[in-house]
Amino acid sequence: MSLSTFESSIKLIEAPQQRVYDMLSDLNNLERVKDKLPADKIEDLSFDRDSVSVSVQPVGSLTLRVVEREEPKTIKFETANSPIPFNLWVQLLPASETATKMKLTVKAELNPFIRGMVAGPIQQGLEKIAEALTMVQY
Repeated sequence: MSLSTFESSIKLIEAPQQRVYDMLSDLNNLERVKDKLPADKIEDLSFDRDSVSVSVQPVGSLTLRVVEREEPKTIKFETANSPIPFNLWVQLLPASETATKMKLTVKAELNPFIRGMVAGPIQQGLEKIAEALTMVQY
């Protein structure tokens, strides 16, 4: 097993850093983005302030829990339930007074065989999540 890192491209969000952090650090705000998620790939979405559970095709059930908040720049998640244990970081940096740069990072312990099968879907998923987060009304 070796640690594999996947990073989204850097996205620009047209909102101040603190407002973006406040929205993303409270998972109850997922209510506002539910309609932007691909219904054919995501089912059984449930969440509270600190965790989110979802069934993702073809991966299965996932539960992510916030393990650290570093206001206003980082939110760290880890899996509580997942076929592949991983950590997810949401990093936020001010681009200006009214815009924020965001990057998502996933780190997972993967053996080379599994990495070969999941690297593409993980990278695509990260990009889709990052893109969806740019469309949220902050």
